[in-house]
Amino acid sequence: MSLLDDKMISKIRSHVENRVITLSDETSVPILGQGTWYMGEDHRAKDNEIKALQLGIELGMTLIDTAEMYGDGGSERLVGEAIKGIRDKVFLVSKVYPHNAGKNKISTACENSLKRLGTDHLDLYLLHWRGRVPLDETIEGMEKLKKEGKILRWGVSNFDTDDMQELLSVTNGTNCATNQVLYHLGSRGIEFDLLPWQKEHQIPIMAYCPLAQGGSLRNQLLNDPTILAIAGEHNANPLQIVLAWCIHSNDVIAIPRSTQEKHVIENATAASIELSKEELDKLNKIFPKPHRKLPLDIV
Repeated sequence: MSLLDDKMISKIRSHVENRVITLSDETSVPILGQGTWYMGEDHRAKDNEIKALQLGIELGMTLIDTAEMYGDGGSERLVGEAIKGIRDKVFLVSKVYPHNAGKNKISTACENSLKRLGTDHLDLYLLHWRGRVPLDETIEGMEKLKKEGKILRWGVSNFDTDDMQELLSVTNGTNCATNQVLYHLGSRGIEFDLLPWQKEHQIPIMAYCPLAQGGSLRNQLLNDPTILAIAGEHNANPLQIVLAWCIHSNDVIAIPRSTQEKHVIENATAASIELSKEELDKLNKIFPKPHRKLPLDIV
């Protein structure tokens, strides 16, 4: 039985669809998407994972992020099944391993991802992290894939400010559409220089693990008295407040992962939560932004 009726689905979708970011080519993407890390690894969870992704799409979270690394292609295969028949509704993102990012390998890697996903093109293809392949070689491969229509745009992931500066100095480096990095209320290091630098250059941040990646830090976010109090004011749970904080500036695309329909609904509903200046000030006091350069957080 569905957890939502058509009226509620329409209401939530409206809130999500009203929150968009415009890429440099004037393409609008939802500020809330769906991540798929660790999905597609357990066949027993397959049906629930597919239902979760499809519900997310129905609720307006039509940007789906995956990677050839996730489950050794299992995540891409799962996403392919989830979007079968509705590919045109989805902004599809995948990522290439650094060791596959050379001009002699990137085409094959992309083709393999497309086959697993059951599509003829990606809306966005990212270099998963920086490896030994020279940036100019990777960019050349990405631009070739664009000309062939296999990808519509490309970007990077886990790049710090100096990496981004170097990237833009390379021929066609300014075609980079986004940089996907770890970012959430408990990990704000990018606010010192990377986030403002990317805003200046109109390259949006895509935040992975916007709800933190388990462990003691996630528990801290879940149990912090300030977050709990704010959640109570909004009739929400703590992670919805953490997600609402991540997208409150409308400068960041967040891609939370969920394998349960209940959590998908909670994620989508976070788009309707408007945090007041007073609430933001309280959160800044408990989880302050950095006052110096910090190493880029990576998980």
